Amino acid sequence: MARPARHDEGEIKVALQMVSAATTLQELRQGQAILLPALTGATIDTTAEVLGLSRDRVCVLRRQFGELAKSSPETFSERRGGRRRELLTPEEEKIFLDPWVAKAETGGVLGVPPIHLAFEERVGHKVPKSTVYRLLARHGWRKVTPDTRHPKGDAAAQDEFKKTPRRHRRKNSRH
Repeated sequence: MARPARHDEGEIKVALQMVSAATTLQELRQGQAILLPALTGATIDTTAEVLGLSRDRVCVLRRQFGELAKSSPETFSERRGGRRRELLTPEEEKIFLDPWVAKAETGGVLGVPPIHLAFEERVGHKVPKSTVYRLLARHGWRKVTPDTRHPKGDAAAQDEFKKTPRRHRRKNSRH
């Protein structure tokens, strides 16, 4: 049998405040994941069943609650996801790419190496090339390759030419 969870009065008080002031389902469930075992003695499995979550998700909510309660109770609205290790904000990225956009619009061919060097100078340290590729992808850039057909080519004339029988003449043939 698993050991019962122990909660001090401070945690229970914060969890009650969280549940009463919850603006999202995430905040509500996080507070309930603490309160159900603390007030009723429910197990993690029972708590998961009552909340309609998996056992693992209840454990994650409880762990996050503990981390947030230690750091500051005001930060309970923090959620998972997002760009935690961003080097530049999206606005700064757009400003960084503006000169390159101007060059591309005039018909210049852009390669990643010069953008990569400029990005490293801007950030102040080395970064992998994949960072620059992801940056370009985030802003809708793509690799432009030449077309397989010439823009002035006439497909109808080419098809007609293929249908025309040709006489083969050999040079230096001896008949």
